[in-house]
Amino acid sequence: MSLRRIIKTVAAVAAVLLCVLLVWLWLDPYRVVLADYARQRIQAGLTRNAAQIDDHRWVYAYNDDAPANAPTVVMIHGFTGSKENWYPLAQRLRGRYRLFIPDLPGWGESERHAGDDYGFIAQNDRIARFIEQVARTPGSEVVLLGHSMGGGIVALTAARHPRAVDRLGLFDAAGVRFQDNAFGLAVLSGKNPFAVSDAASLQRYIDIVFYDDAAKPVIPWPADRIYIGRRKRDADFEQAVLDKIGRGDQRFLPGIEAAGIRQPALLLWCKQDAVIDASALDLYAAQLPQAQRVLLDGCGHMSIVERPDQAAHAVNQLIAEGRSR
Repeated sequence: MSLRRIIKTVAAVAAVLLCVLLVWLWLDPYRVVLADYARQRIQAGLTRNAAQIDDHRWVYAYNDDAPANAPTVVMIHGFTGSKENWYPLAQRLRGRYRLFIPDLPGWGESERHAGDDYGFIAQNDRIARFIEQVARTPGSEVVLLGHSMGGGIVALTAARHPRAVDRLGLFDAAGVRFQDNAFGLAVLSGKNPFAVSDAASLQRYIDIVFYDDAAKPVIPWPADRIYIGRRKRDADFEQAVLDKIGRGDQRFLPGIEAAGIRQPALLLWCKQDAVIDASALDLYAAQLPQAQRVLLDGCGHMSIVERPDQAAHAVNQLIAEGRSR
């Protein structure tokens, strides 16, 4: 075959592949965002998997390249979040522990059912099932970490399913009546302060959850427009969840039931958290006198992204506590 024919063949194949790619993206533009999430996951050394648990299909990232009987760390994201929020911390814990990071049912890539309950109580039971069916290995402690809404969920899991959880970490956790701030007052008035409908509200959302400018994500075109479209479609779902966890009878249940938690615990906040005010740390500490307390400076609600080194150190300290005795 001549060189000219080879070039033409390669060009034709490339054109076909490009057309296939364009059709693939046209059918679901959100795949642009998912492709970047996949890049982040690979960079963190994690593998993607899925599991059917009861009536929901869960998607999760994991890494089990750890010593035999190493602790299993399960990480639960917050409201409007996803498993990707934990990747900076996971990258620093990889190799020491088995890691499992799911998208909660209703969020991210996991399945959502119209009309289902995705509040604190329902999700806490689902987390216990995820640990039982996917994460737990005989001889391995389970360390359950939760951020924001995820913190409220896992506090209930530790209290209500104590056999499923050996150690607990709450990061900027919801579930207590913290000191009034603009975010909390907006939620109580029926609004969604995290709502995203255009470029301005996307930037406002980022500015609310991040304090450290260096850690704020930059979302390039066209991913920003695609992400905005997804959040607009999720607006009703987000409000329904807020009705449960921010305005309903469940909103302070995690803090109340935390008094029944006996496992070693970690409480980690940032001073500049504009979502779950740092006063929440002391409220949880009053219920968890055994907890290690870490208050970081110069970061906001996304402590696990803004200060992953300090967060990883705190998790290592939590796991080390009492293990040598």
